[in-house]
Amino acid sequence: MRFELHCHSTCSDGTESPERVAERASEREVAVFAMTDHDTCTGAKSASARSLRAVELTCFVEGKSIHVLAYDRGGMWSAIEDKLAGMIEARRNRLRVMAAKLVQRGIRIDVEPLLADTSRRAVGRPDLARAMVAAGVASSPKDAFSRHLYDGGPVDVPLRALTLADALAAGRAANAAMALAHPHLYEQFGTKLVREHKADGLTGLEAFYGVYDLAQRRRWIETADELGVVCTGGSDWHGPEKAGTMNNTGSEIGVDLPERRSDALLAWLS
Repeated sequence: MRFELHCHSTCSDGTESPERVAERASEREVAVFAMTDHDTCTGAKSASARSLRAVELTCFVEGKSIHVLAYDRGGMWSAIEDKLAGMIEARRNRLRVMAAKLVQRGIRIDVEPLLADTSRRAVGRPDLARAMVAAGVASSPKDAFSRHLYDGGPVDVPLRALTLADALAAGRAANAAMALAHPHLYEQFGTKLVREHKADGLTGLEAFYGVYDLAQRRRWIETADELGVVCTGGSDWHGPEKAGTMNNTGSEIGVDLPERRSDALLAWLS
């Protein structure tokens, strides 16, 4: 069965509208689809009736940024949306601080017009990267990230909006299914988090990730089985063109799971 449980639209840092992303999923015969924009549910609401209500939460633990995917299973979803209310403004202020850091490096980017155009969605570093390309101070978004915006880089500003504990507590209150996104970015630290927080609701691991080769998938499937959590799957689609170093643009929307994994995933989402 083909799933798409991790993708992005223009409501966060994707390059296509929620409606178009949903169309792509339909064209690819995705059976279970969820729009998971960063820290906002706007895209999931706009995508289509086919989309599960979902979100990719930016969390912090031990000074590290961790992404948790949360899916609505018919509980009090407002518990998550209440936590998200302050996230959009936090992201906007983050871009202002990053623009000030760019000035210190001799680069002037006026982010206010950008923020005015994105008042209803979550903004992030890819938006600033695209603005830098438009201003002629970076040759590509990848160039902007590699020289200025990368994690811990000279312009990066941590987005300290939610602790992992807060995010998981909100997910439990909402009866959400929650999974660790793109575990390869965290390696053993991610495995440690799932082991320590499985009882807190972190019961999924994104073992079927769009750009994983067979060896990588096998590794994370084995890790999920060892931890006793469900394997989830998604492409992390951000658009047909690269918009930032975190974006998975090397694969199509949708990932195929074998029958046993599909059945377990469907039960987890129910």
